[in-house]
Amino acid sequence: MSKPVVLVTGANGEIGRSLLQRLHTDGRYRVVTVDLTPLPERYRGLCLETYAGNIMDRYLLDQVAAHHEIEVVFHLAALLSTRGERDPDLAHQVNVEGTLHLLRMAQNQSGRLGRPVRFIFPSSIAVYGLPSVEEKTKAGRVTEEDWNVPITMYGCNKLYCEHLGRYFNSHFRQLGALANAARLDFRSLRFPGLISAETAPTGGTSAFGPEMLHAAAQKLPYKSFVGPDAKIPFMAMPDAVSSLVGILEADKSKLTQTVYNISGFSVSAGEIAERVRKSFPAADISFEPDAVRSKIVDSWPEDIEDARARADWGWKPAYDFERAFDEYLIPTISKRYA
Repeated sequence: MSKPVVLVTGANGEIGRSLLQRLHTDGRYRVVTVDLTPLPERYRGLCLETYAGNIMDRYLLDQVAAHHEIEVVFHLAALLSTRGERDPDLAHQVNVEGTLHLLRMAQNQSGRLGRPVRFIFPSSIAVYGLPSVEEKTKAGRVTEEDWNVPITMYGCNKLYCEHLGRYFNSHFRQLGALANAARLDFRSLRFPGLISAETAPTGGTSAFGPEMLHAAAQKLPYKSFVGPDAKIPFMAMPDAVSSLVGILEADKSKLTQTVYNISGFSVSAGEIAERVRKSFPAADISFEPDAVRSKIVDSWPEDIEDARARADWGWKPAYDFERAFDEYLIPTISKRYA
């Protein structure tokens, strides 16, 4: 029996490259990728087939589906928050319309296969929008239902796509003749800020943490665009990849919702700077907060409650703050820039 085919969009990104390595190591899937830019050779070798193209190209997606019986979609492609604020129209096109194209493709594939395609969608803490630092402190760990009033286009896009996925999962064409036909199996994770040692940060609004670390490892000065008290949840990249595989392989009958919070550790920019200096004593880190970007970060919760993910499918991060730095980030990033 052949291995199931997995489609990974945005495969050349921070999460994508790490996920490709994990899927290859696990050896249970054949992987097809789509990204705007061609994958480097070392990653192409991990894949059954790779496509360079835009998820807005419906002809391309039709070609991918025509050539492969896709049973799983990891939809990682997105325009992140910083660029999304500079070009909201483009963010909507990529993040919403692109996602809708993929949902349609996957739903059609479900019909051909006669069973639901699993559609894994990484969402974000950007879906939250707390009105003030005082309210943020008071709120503590927020649940999936709390404060879903985002203040960025990226957050609006992610929240809307969670609802789109829920619709395709449970209510697609509910008044149509084929209302009970094979629907999608949509599963979404709300990620905190992610810190990777293998890939450089790509300019997201939560990137102040990884940017500090990568700059220090390269002996470069870094000016943080948030103040030292800015605090949000973070997660080490290996845990992010494990969570994606975990939600993919979770027993559908035990899932009580389509969207789950997951968290790793909650730290401030100042605490990250202190920990970076511990490993790189010469690190030149200063704080020059940008009012607008700081406001965005301050609208995100200090931490998120992930009790439902732990109860429903056994989610548990392997890395807390200290272990992430001691066992993953510092050893790996030191080798990267040696």
